[in-house]
Amino acid sequence: MTDAAPSAPASQTLSRGIRVLETLADARAPLTIDEVAERLEVHRSVAYRLVRTLEQHGLVVRERSGRLTLGARMAALAAGVAHDLQAEALPELTGVANDLGMTCFLAVLDHEECVTLVSVEPRHSVAAVAQRPGTRHPVGVGAPGKAILAQLPERAWPSVPAPVAAEIREAAARGFATSHDEVLPSVHAVAVPLTLRSRPPATIAVVHVAGGTEPSVIAARLARSAEAIRDALGG
Repeated sequence: MTDAAPSAPASQTLSRGIRVLETLADARAPLTIDEVAERLEVHRSVAYRLVRTLEQHGLVVRERSGRLTLGARMAALAAGVAHDLQAEALPELTGVANDLGMTCFLAVLDHEECVTLVSVEPRHSVAAVAQRPGTRHPVGVGAPGKAILAQLPERAWPSVPAPVAAEIREAAARGFATSHDEVLPSVHAVAVPLTLRSRPPATIAVVHVAGGTEPSVIAARLARSAEAIRDALGG
């Protein structure tokens, strides 16, 4: 039996089911069926059938109010993605978060998007910025994406405006990227490249509200953890 041709048509139902999961992951609060249908631009009955199937697999749960959110099964699946990388990164992210009082996270390149794999909020901060695993945004936006692109030759970059390209080149030269008010309003980010053998480009980063710590100081702390993760994974 031969593999299907690359041009074979994709499954519309599967694609829509994945979009339901992405929609719920990106939402800031649980959604109703009507809200899911609206965001997918499908009839309510179509959204209902998709959600029911995902519920049966534990990927979506319905709250008592009837609103929808991701199920615990999603966390189990996510934990299996780059399991060794997440396991080695977690103690380092925890150390950074508590040392700096900022949310620290690991993100990787996925096609033309930057996707958060694991995130740790500082233990004693009351104003930490949330950065949920599964969060994704275009790789040309925000410090983590720029730190990822800084590891690639320019011919491999997606189309980005000239000012963004200049920021990526600067990040490559100095070893870290910064951003403010790009992905989340009023939020600062600092990110360093995490280059691992035989793996997609990655980054470890922090997000925080305005503070007095210099980006270069934050970057130096991140760089130590990036080196520790690389060493633990054999480069």
